[in-house]
Amino acid sequence: MALLVKCVLLSLSAVVLSIGSASAMGLPPPPPMVNFSIGVQGVVWCKSCRYPGYFAPMDASPLPGAEVYLRCKHGRRALTVPGRSGPGGYFLIQTSQQMSAFTSQQCRVYVPRSPARVCGVADYPSRANKGLPLKFQEFVKRDNGLQGMYSVGNRLFRPKYPGRCY
Repeated sequence: MALLVKCVLLSLSAVVLSIGSASAMGLPPPPPMVNFSIGVQGVVWCKSCRYPGYFAPMDASPLPGAEVYLRCKHGRRALTVPGRSGPGGYFLIQTSQQMSAFTSQQCRVYVPRSPARVCGVADYPSRANKGLPLKFQEFVKRDNGLQGMYSVGNRLFRPKYPGRCY
């Protein structure tokens, strides 16, 4: 029995020594924390109205000029980055700040109102204050480091009275 205990102890000490000497053998150190900025993209639409750029499969037209906000909050830390949808309803918000203080679950995109009064009822999400969650797409290499590119998909508005689109 004493011989068995001695063998186990010698084996364990050999394992501990080999693990401890692995870092001394030139294995690379663990990577440092990576800071990165965030890019968020999506499209703002007017459902059921046939404006320029009407997309029949969605039965919607793009809404240019919509104010869009990326809001991140963690405890007392908060960040709001404004943006605006372009001619095709597409928006891209890019943060210039490092975002390591936030996770994607702590950030949402808000489109509080439609730029077209006739198409002013929130359809998806149904409440403007709910916001759209970020969905990771890829990391993009930029001059100042990495950017996490996220998508929020589509933000839909509709007219209060569907027959009054024009």
